[in-house]
Amino acid sequence: MSSHDAVTEAATDRRRWIALAIVMTAAFMDLVDATIVNIAIPSIERDLGASFGAIQWITAGYALAFAAGLITGGRLGDIYGRKRLFLFGTAGFTVASALCGFAANSEMLVASRLLQGAAAAMMVPQVLSIIHVTFPAHERGKVFGMFGAIIGLGAVSGPLLGALLTQWNIAGLEWRPIFLINLPVGIAGLLLGRKFITESKAPKALRLDLVGVLLVTLALLMLIYPLTRGRELDWPLWGHLCMAGSLAVFGALVAYEKYKTRKDGSPLVELSLFRVKSFAAGIAVQLTFGVVMGIFFLVWTLYMQIGLGWSPLKAGLTGVPFSIAVSAAAGLSVQSLVPRFGRKVLQAGALTMAAGVLLYIWEAGRYGTAIHSWQMILPLVVMGLGMGLIVAPLTDAVLSDVPREHAGSASGLINTTGQMGNALGLGLVSVVFYGVIDEERLAGAPGEVGAAFTDAFQNALGWAVAVLAGIFLVMFALPAKPKQHVEGADAEADDPAGEPMPHQEPALTH
Repeated sequence: MSSHDAVTEAATDRRRWIALAIVMTAAFMDLVDATIVNIAIPSIERDLGASFGAIQWITAGYALAFAAGLITGGRLGDIYGRKRLFLFGTAGFTVASALCGFAANSEMLVASRLLQGAAAAMMVPQVLSIIHVTFPAHERGKVFGMFGAIIGLGAVSGPLLGALLTQWNIAGLEWRPIFLINLPVGIAGLLLGRKFITESKAPKALRLDLVGVLLVTLALLMLIYPLTRGRELDWPLWGHLCMAGSLAVFGALVAYEKYKTRKDGSPLVELSLFRVKSFAAGIAVQLTFGVVMGIFFLVWTLYMQIGLGWSPLKAGLTGVPFSIAVSAAAGLSVQSLVPRFGRKVLQAGALTMAAGVLLYIWEAGRYGTAIHSWQMILPLVVMGLGMGLIVAPLTDAVLSDVPREHAGSASGLINTTGQMGNALGLGLVSVVFYGVIDEERLAGAPGEVGAAFTDAFQNALGWAVAVLAGIFLVMFALPAKPKQHVEGADAEADDPAGEPMPHQEPALTH
């Protein structure tokens, strides 16, 4: 290799690591945004006089818009360029964050959160796609390990940052800085992304499937809207019909996508991906895991801040051991454990997390409203370790056998199912948490309110354990040893097409 080639390769190598830092910052911003809002919910409720339905929509509305747009966002990246869509989504997310921060009432906040979710759906799928096409197969394990650590860091930073910003009440803005903090990060991401991210597209020309976009959005709305509003409206008949009808719309989507594949080879959902066993099983795990996350994080916040009467800062600090455990286990699982033990690591994660939840249920019942932060450390650490063993290796396992030309579509599907599960979980909070709270107890003395919230918290966590048991069983469908990207020479086996990464410098193709 000449000295000129060596310099070129070093510069390219530096560029892709800077690009990685930029896209991971965007993923971090999205993760923080999801967790930062939960901790500020009681403050938003007081300041805007928001109803419980509006509060659910501030969280579930974001998740729903995100879920509905992710597959489309991934496919648009494949068609028009992942860098272009990433920058477009980042710009939209930054503007929507400003609108959330300056919302005058709960309706404007819900609308701005929907816009923020839609923008995130353009930005986030490009993160996994850009990683997938920028890094050779043998390096992706290391990169996804870092990605897992970022997930943990986002989980740490969100509640703490939300608690501090809400507690400090900067310039009398109360909860609003939790959204406004995205503005400088978003602007920096736009400026640096333009310079350092390399553009990539699918190698063959694709067209956007608008009918598919409409069907997937309609199906998700028909399923999640009645769940979210059901309790408030006393479970009307139309809600049950809507949820049942969503299954028919999902069926119509599958039928249409098969037709679209035969017609011009440009479907929104690449159904052939589901013939890859690791992908199909991973998607099922992602969906059910999303349900657990949606239920847990919202009821946990409500339990600590309303049920126990804790400040946002105390609640945020209580979550730190959980987040540190997630981050540590995520990095360890991809780097050391999965290459040796395969899917057993993910199954151990599901069982460990379930054990932590059961311990939490026991403690909540044992200590009641007199429970202290330090008494929650053990169940939270056990839960965090379990979650960390699942989140990072799952992404790698699901994407490992996916052809590169479908990277955007696949990462869109991974994120969609996780967010769809999240939105479902948030909707189910009406049933598993508020559904067991007696209105008379809420009108009683503070002690009665605390006891009612503790009972509801235990009930919701019982459901989470049942879902985790289901996840453990579904994981048997994952490959015993997911293909690991360890040897450079074996790495290309990861790409069935055996083609170089689209629109990349030769130095990246190995």
